[in-house]
Amino acid sequence: MKYFLIAGEASGDMHAARLIEALHQRDANATFVGLGGDKMQAAGCRLYQHYNKMAYLGYVQVIRHMRDIRNNIRIAEQALLSEQPDELILIDYPGFNLHMAQFAKHHLPDMRVTYYIPPKIWAWKRWRVHSIGKYCDRILGIFPFEPDFYAQYGYACTYVGNPTAEAVMGYGRPVTGDGLRDDEDYVVLLPGSRRHEIENCLPRMLAGTTKALEAYPDIRKIVVTAAPGIETEFYSSMLAGYPTVELRRDTYQAVAHARAAVVNSGTATLETALLGCPQVAVYHLAGGVMLDIMRFLVLRIPHFTLVNILAKRELIVELLARHFTVDSLASELNRLLGDEAYVAKIREGYAEIRQELGTRPAAETAADIITQNK
Repeated sequence: MKYFLIAGEASGDMHAARLIEALHQRDANATFVGLGGDKMQAAGCRLYQHYNKMAYLGYVQVIRHMRDIRNNIRIAEQALLSEQPDELILIDYPGFNLHMAQFAKHHLPDMRVTYYIPPKIWAWKRWRVHSIGKYCDRILGIFPFEPDFYAQYGYACTYVGNPTAEAVMGYGRPVTGDGLRDDEDYVVLLPGSRRHEIENCLPRMLAGTTKALEAYPDIRKIVVTAAPGIETEFYSSMLAGYPTVELRRDTYQAVAHARAAVVNSGTATLETALLGCPQVAVYHLAGGVMLDIMRFLVLRIPHFTLVNILAKRELIVELLARHFTVDSLASELNRLLGDEAYVAKIREGYAEIRQELGTRPAAETAADIITQNK
């Protein structure tokens, strides 16, 4: 079997590489080609294009690099026609991958198309559900509510497990001999993985956390987690004036032992929940009043973070856009650090999320489905 995989950014590259390894375990003669990154290449995939020439985020970048995007599409189309693979496997990256799914169905109608880790259309751009359902033979989701979501529109989706849960579970929970958390005296800040996110969030995170800790003299340290690929020097100016702040790159370990966390909304909120750390989610958005309108008219979801979506209630506080202030952050941190009953309810919700996500390994489950239904 020959598989053609497309991943357009770092996390997709990682998930695709794990899937390649799982497929190769089930079919030693399988070959892999596609568009992706170093991890896919190391797993045995021959690349036509690296994702570092594909990962353009936001409308401004997309418009500015439109010529490059069109060139990447041509590269992918020509490679697909040249390789004539048995199966096309798409990993997230919706705009590009949905075009390729449609192209594949028109030009290679006998080839199977699988969407592994489909985009979060249940939160944003729901109209894409029909393109995914029409042009993909298989939809392999990573959230347990996705099969029901697709079923509403008449399409089948299989939940294969959650890669984030799978990755985090290996770290376990720090406990003492009597079964209690072995927390250390610090608060951890996760300001995001992109430069503009960090610049917009970290100064307010630091100010709000410092204000909250005035009431907790026993907590003498703030830990900031650094994003992969972003140099330490980038953080220096923002950390100046905070002598008790420590910059660390071992994110999971930093979160697992912290008393509380301030997390830039995204997958990191789910990771923090699975590691059992009480948290408050924050998100910067210019002109933030629009988020309140978008949430109900465009997003059509009552909650913004993955934790609350999975919990089906406000399990953790979301300080988004205009609600993300120094005072509001300090107030919520005071609850997380001082209200044991409040924290206990959060941890009960975390346990529910762990149970719902389950323990099935996503890549292995997906590989079983792909190879058993050739």
